[in-house]
Amino acid sequence: MKIQFIYPAFERHAQSHPELRESVPANEYVGSPSLGIASVAACTPAEHSVAFVDDRIHPVTEATLPEADLYALSFFTPAAERAMAIADLLRQQGKKVVAGGIFPTMMPEVVAPHFDAVIVGEGEGVWAELVADAARGTLEPRYQMSEPLDLATVPPPNVDLYMDAETPEVPMDDYPLQISRGCPAACNACVLPGCMGKEIRFFPEETVRHTVERYSARGKRCNLTEDTSFMPMPKIRRRFRKLLDDLAQMRETMDVKLSYIGTSMPFLLGMDPKIIADIQRAGVFRFYLVGGFDPVTQGAFGPGDPKMLEKAERCVRLCQEYGVEPYVSFLVGNEGDDEGTFDRMLQFSDKVELRIAEFAVATPYPGTPMWHKLVAEDRILHRRWTKYNDANVVFKPKQMSPERLQEGYLYLWREFYKTRQNLAEADYDLRTIQF
Repeated sequence: MKIQFIYPAFERHAQSHPELRESVPANEYVGSPSLGIASVAACTPAEHSVAFVDDRIHPVTEATLPEADLYALSFFTPAAERAMAIADLLRQQGKKVVAGGIFPTMMPEVVAPHFDAVIVGEGEGVWAELVADAARGTLEPRYQMSEPLDLATVPPPNVDLYMDAETPEVPMDDYPLQISRGCPAACNACVLPGCMGKEIRFFPEETVRHTVERYSARGKRCNLTEDTSFMPMPKIRRRFRKLLDDLAQMRETMDVKLSYIGTSMPFLLGMDPKIIADIQRAGVFRFYLVGGFDPVTQGAFGPGDPKMLEKAERCVRLCQEYGVEPYVSFLVGNEGDDEGTFDRMLQFSDKVELRIAEFAVATPYPGTPMWHKLVAEDRILHRRWTKYNDANVVFKPKQMSPERLQEGYLYLWREFYKTRQNLAEADYDLRTIQF
């Protein structure tokens, strides 16, 4: 069989609010798909062929539909409506279509009417069975592993599928490097423990190295977004330091390029400064500081707690001291956020001399603690999944109207970059942000 993987398109901030392009003097970051498709594609039995299309770059239409025997779509919440529309188009033509990813895992009952089969949870462990069933014409409506996947049993992700799909007009700014799955935390707006489990499982070092080598061979940059690496657990810290040391050594013999590493302010403040130096030595040039999920940023920008503001400032100064650019992602709309939150964020940004930042609206993604709470309180405004993209208010905030929160979000983008228009003259790396 020929298996066609499709990554459905979704709205980014500037697509939801085109006026942002007039205020923000930066390049719009274009990230690669998550590794779900690449990982499952690598598990495809050798007698079948695979192909990939990124719907953001090559929109899937009836006229451009690639021919295949089985179509597989992986998607998260903002792409759900587009994914179901593509699936409907395919099934109208008698094609077999399967779904996997975060949204199908969290909302299988929403997805099922549009697909012939839905994978719930990790797909690698059930993929060979699904493919065999598809070849026989006996697809089951749902496939799901009974226990977490042993990551030592799966091959490295087939990231060449993604790199081959690039075009000169739309190159990816970087690609993900995944070193583990699972998380024991229960952050309010994070779905990870629900879809990947609470136990942290590591990929073999050989798998990680192979992925880095593939990116390096193609001259591509990779990023590390798993803030579980910063958790204060000896085993995790040892593994993280070993990774950083390996990356530094690999840079001596090959063209290893790293962009950013994602974490939160409390994790970074609790990190041994020697590890921060190791991060810089490994070639990371930016800390992506995700706010709004932790007590430091919630306390600093919600009620304006002086102690939390001091900790937030110390975190940014620490990044600056080690020469790793602090890129703060400010989240607005938490239960503790009020009318003063917007200006507190702007005042803080000016005080610590942030050069770049992004702003996001708190979003109750299906399956998260926030989702369950707001559904129970009847505070969900609608289920138009396209708008669940961190750029639109889809719930009733606690301390302001939905309209005020939406305007505050746009106000933050405008006011922050009003005094940073010289960013347009900065080098490409600095002036590329997510919006």
